[in-house]
Amino acid sequence: MEIQDGLIETAANIKLLALDCDGVLTDGRLYLGRNGEELKVFHVHDGYGIVKWKNAGLLSAVITARESPMVSSRAEELGIDHVVQNAKDKASELLNICRVEGIDASECAYVGDDNADLAAFEVAGLPIAVANAVPEVLAAASLVTSKSGGAGAVREVVEALLASRN
Repeated sequence: MEIQDGLIETAANIKLLALDCDGVLTDGRLYLGRNGEELKVFHVHDGYGIVKWKNAGLLSAVITARESPMVSSRAEELGIDHVVQNAKDKASELLNICRVEGIDASECAYVGDDNADLAAFEVAGLPIAVANAVPEVLAAASLVTSKSGGAGAVREVVEALLASRN
């Protein structure tokens, strides 16, 4: 993902990276066991990217419409600052995190893949779609990754955002 000249300053000022989970941190598929247990598959490249983001002293969040103990576990493992599950209004959840952290929404990047992410796209300073996002999300995004959700797209975002700071 290359950040165009007109967005480099915006990208360089991002303090909070907010992510959807299903379709961004995962490939969007739901794995259900015989007894109804849910499993999610996370890519280690994305985990490394989040750790790299955190090591740069920046904030991170996951805002997801579903609830899963796997999301909590992975977020804790990676040191994600804010985890909001069962989010009905992702825009207000993002704005609430900004208020808590004392930052402006213009200092947030939000990575999404589906229509439920469009409200957060409207308030985030830098809306980013993963490569396999639905057409409406692709059209609303300022940036689109070359990688699909669950396949290293988050790391791609992190590396591009951090590179914009240099």
